[in-house]
Amino acid sequence: MNLLSLYLDQPLTHAKIEYALDIVLLKGFENGYYGLNQKLHIVLSPFRVLTLISEEKREILDALDKLGITLHTEDESAHPYQDYPLLIDPSLSTSFSVTNEAIILKETSITSLNISALAVSQSVGLETYEHRLDMLFSRSRRIVESIHTFSMTRRSHLLKFTKQLALTRHDMVSNLLLLDKPNILWDDAQAEALYNRLAFVLELYDRHEIALSKLSQIKEDVMLVMDLINHKRSEFLEWIIIVLIGVEIVMGIMEWFK
Repeated sequence: MNLLSLYLDQPLTHAKIEYALDIVLLKGFENGYYGLNQKLHIVLSPFRVLTLISEEKREILDALDKLGITLHTEDESAHPYQDYPLLIDPSLSTSFSVTNEAIILKETSITSLNISALAVSQSVGLETYEHRLDMLFSRSRRIVESIHTFSMTRRSHLLKFTKQLALTRHDMVSNLLLLDKPNILWDDAQAEALYNRLAFVLELYDRHEIALSKLSQIKEDVMLVMDLINHKRSEFLEWIIIVLIGVEIVMGIMEWFK
């Protein structure tokens, strides 16, 4: 079997998927949806990642074509995605085995497929934020490098940038479901074990911590620049007051001599 998860640059409703692929989607984990027919198993996450599982890779590509989605294999940053071989081995001594090369299950079940889709989709979602953070990091560096230049609109631009950072952090924490255990795992120890193994192999928690650390570093840089701008602004206002006082003194002296 083949598993492919990709980030949707445009929101895709479950109704559109049902209509295009002639499939019924049910409510899944954390406001997500899942559905299956004879050819496909589909999982739509609440953070705009679509996962398709099928015996044939051709079926996945055909489904993407029906949905109007093009897979950019040359530039993954334009359309982040990850694909995994998903193998079924009844002779497996344990219920599952996960490596960097493949996900191996002793037997298929809706829960195991949904859990596999959840973990890989979280990895894709995290990769999307990693690309976004790289751009924010480059932008924050340019802001620090131009710290000595003067601009009347810099303060407003920095406030907008700070707002973007705060929203990115909020989305990472609330959307990716990495800080809280998904509800689907609470009553199923085997599903939890599979998810934990996938999260370990995909390094979900380590990557999440690194991303949050980068966000904190960018925030510190921006706050430093804001403090310096506020300091320069205060100095500028102080000099204006001094000049006005000086002008008033000069005018007073001239009036006195008259």
